[in-house]
Amino acid sequence: MSLKDKLQDELKQCLRSGDKIRLSTVRMVVSAIKYAEIEKGGPLDESEILSIISKEARKRLESIDAFKKGNRDDLVAQESAELAILRQYLPQQMSREEVIAAARQVIAEVGAVGPQDKNKVMPRIIAQLKGKAEGKEINAVVTELLAAPTR
Repeated sequence: MSLKDKLQDELKQCLRSGDKIRLSTVRMVVSAIKYAEIEKGGPLDESEILSIISKEARKRLESIDAFKKGNRDDLVAQESAELAILRQYLPQQMSREEVIAAARQVIAEVGAVGPQDKNKVMPRIIAQLKGKAEGKEINAVVTELLAAPTR
């Protein structure tokens, strides 16, 4: 069963069960997928759907930070609930140690020796870890490893 079909089934179950937060979150994702399909002019593949879900999860993380700064605990709770639902559809995120191991491997493959070689490493590692780790995390790890005199 494709991820899109799974989301459609989940939407139907939410309508039956009356789970309002889950219903609105799944409905929002299904809507975002439909808009992306219209924009593309055809169906999306699994990686594009995962990219949309990941983008929505990032939006929730940013909203949580903003609402915490504004002391809006009620909205923090709602955004956190939506984020938890979105994460159920995303692949398991890699730990920092796993990202470091992958980055070291790519750095060795391209022969990067310092910060000036970051532009050789980043495209390869981003492609390799797409959907498995946040871009900020990957960037921080690569910057850290390339800046370190001994790896």
